[in-house]
Amino acid sequence: MGLVSCGPAARDTRSEPSPGASSRAGVRLPPRHAGFDYQIGGAYPPPSGVRIVSRDRTADPAPGLYSICYVNAFQAQPDARASWPADLLLRDRHGSVVVDEDWDEPLLDIGTPAKRERVAARINRWIDGCAAKGFDAVEPDNYDSYTRSRNLLTANDATAFITLLAQHAHARHLAIAQKNTLELAGLRKRAGLDFAVVEECGAYDECGAYAKAFDDRVVVVEYTDEGLRKARAGFGDRLSIVRRDLQVSTPDSDGYVRKER
Repeated sequence: MGLVSCGPAARDTRSEPSPGASSRAGVRLPPRHAGFDYQIGGAYPPPSGVRIVSRDRTADPAPGLYSICYVNAFQAQPDARASWPADLLLRDRHGSVVVDEDWDEPLLDIGTPAKRERVAARINRWIDGCAAKGFDAVEPDNYDSYTRSRNLLTANDATAFITLLAQHAHARHLAIAQKNTLELAGLRKRAGLDFAVVEECGAYDECGAYAKAFDDRVVVVEYTDEGLRKARAGFGDRLSIVRRDLQVSTPDSDGYVRKER
């Protein structure tokens, strides 16, 4: 165990998922330009006017609303690190685990078809749980983790892996979101991605590009008043936009923030 990840030149290209192989029969897409609340930090009764809610996979969906199930698909939660096989944690050439320093989350090793299959098998069990609870869609987070991998993973690795998740989600009649990662939005149909969940596209002037790539099926989370203002100024009549606090906390927290304008 504790194997060093192979570099891009050594990757096996066999058993890659076929592009566009996902079946979308029975998949329901989120409504465009609808009231949205981002509740991945804890579930609470949605405010009036909300039609779309994203919640963590451990929570229940919001009754009567379009419910998105959040899963951390490309990285391991800090408290779940020990539950992953050691060789599925991405390691540098010294054998040290590569960690997303912002959130103290180890990256998962999706650098070969065999490892992608093994990681996907675990994530897909979570997707099964989302479907069993009655969620409408799944939001696999950290699609962009390859950019934090010290060049050990590539964009091709990320898209091949999320294609596996998309195939499984569609088989469970769930839509699947692209989370951030604008640079890969042009591959969304090939990967089987149905809509986007985007953080701070207003702050970074990216909302237009996401809107174009996903035909306005974009739900937006801004973490600053200025980001909210910019997102609403350009796309307030097209996209689903909310301002939340960075910890996406619940209303009983001192740091709770939720604004629509």
